[in-house]
Amino acid sequence: MPKASEIKRNMAVEMNGEAYIVRDIERSVPQGRSGGSLYRMRMYNAATNNKIDQTFKDSDMLNLADLVRRAATFSYSDGEEYVFMDSEDYSSYSLNKDTIEDELLFITEETPGLHVVIVNDIPVALDLPGAVELEIIETDPSIKGGSATARTKPAKLSTGLTVQVPEHISTGDRIKVNVEERKFTGRAEAK
Repeated sequence: MPKASEIKRNMAVEMNGEAYIVRDIERSVPQGRSGGSLYRMRMYNAATNNKIDQTFKDSDMLNLADLVRRAATFSYSDGEEYVFMDSEDYSSYSLNKDTIEDELLFITEETPGLHVVIVNDIPVALDLPGAVELEIIETDPSIKGGSATARTKPAKLSTGLTVQVPEHISTGDRIKVNVEERKFTGRAEAK
């Protein structure tokens, strides 16, 4: 049983006999309170997709719901549905665009380490790796002699995400992006 402070996005918790997927977490430290932080979690019921907001103290203990993580790859999109193929038994999982909107900014057909989260035989979320490699499709021209620690500039990536990159990075480069922080972490190694 983890504490509320140990819960991360896309984890499944059990409340009142129901499984809920944590979609968003806000941490706040109330003034004048002796004690710790408060964690406000936006959760969606795994079966009905109903939304609830719940606030926990950092020391509150939560039950994790039974869930399965299956390695998968992005296959195709069909309107509002995104289909992922299981890497082991090749079965397919459909997830609605609204459910995985934030994760879509990090997914390409080659994204390794991608997992579909399944609760009660229903695909409910995606679990992404800590960092992904994406290609820059648009950024200002690189500056000769620009150092890796100098100023930054915005770069639009192949998935539509925009991150700040050092000035020496140019269009067409592949970079590593930290998924949690949405930040540039370095150049991707050449394939």
